[in-house]
Amino acid sequence: MTAPIDSISTGGALDGAPGGLDVRDTGVPTGTSRLVQVRQSLQRHPIPMKCHFRHSLVLAWAVPVEILQPLVPRGLTLDTYDNSWGFVAIALVQTEQLRPAVLPAYLGRDYLLTGYRIFVRHTDASGRTRRGLHILRSDTNRRSMKYGGNLLTHYNYRLATIDFTETDQLLRVAIKTPGHEADLDVTAHLGEPAGLPVGSPFRTQIDARRYAGPLPWTFDYEASTDSIVMIHARRTQWHPTPVHVEVATATFFDDPRLSGTAPVLANAFHVADIDYGWERGVRVPLEAAER
Repeated sequence: MTAPIDSISTGGALDGAPGGLDVRDTGVPTGTSRLVQVRQSLQRHPIPMKCHFRHSLVLAWAVPVEILQPLVPRGLTLDTYDNSWGFVAIALVQTEQLRPAVLPAYLGRDYLLTGYRIFVRHTDASGRTRRGLHILRSDTNRRSMKYGGNLLTHYNYRLATIDFTETDQLLRVAIKTPGHEADLDVTAHLGEPAGLPVGSPFRTQIDARRYAGPLPWTFDYEASTDSIVMIHARRTQWHPTPVHVEVATATFFDDPRLSGTAPVLANAFHVADIDYGWERGVRVPLEAAER
């Protein structure tokens, strides 16, 4: 059972973290300037956050393993299906009252967010494997999130024009990016029974559900300390519903790193009106995990 949103920890160590690792550990090599130490520590998601998801629409595209493998950093492994497919998830989220967990909801702000992630796995020193997502790119409609998000996370936020339009049983999300490198135009049919997209590699909806993002863990590699930064999410009433979507534009897949392949829409899931939160980040040195 998922813990209630109010159970988000504000203590020094993350519940369930490898070895009860203390997130206050800087992990910065000796001789590094104080300014760099502070910046690196800040970018490890040091502040627990919470919000309300008005809408979360996540589409997963299947991409051949050999294309995605070079995008997976040290310390993580690609989460595959049939040893042939990896997956890129594009999450489209309408958040409300986003704020530090210690603040009341009325002090939060509303944001539109998009995230581009790869499904990965991480195995810690105890041998425990966690499934999660590795960050490729994030977009937001507000400058405050671009600057604040990049100060306090590795999420790589960029400013974009993002529109969520809800009419009857339709949800349309249209995104325009400055260089057209991550434009998206998708319409989801809400409230209608939906099967798997045509051409999906998944054999059943049960298989597809295992790749319904966002997953509870997000991972990033911190090269300066040769560590993985892990962020754990808490959510309530998490029951994603498969939806039929029409994708008119998805220019992210024109990225040269993904050239030579034709991504296949594998699934699309929607949830609405749930509480969501993120705990403080945890740094896991790879040297310790590999002993």
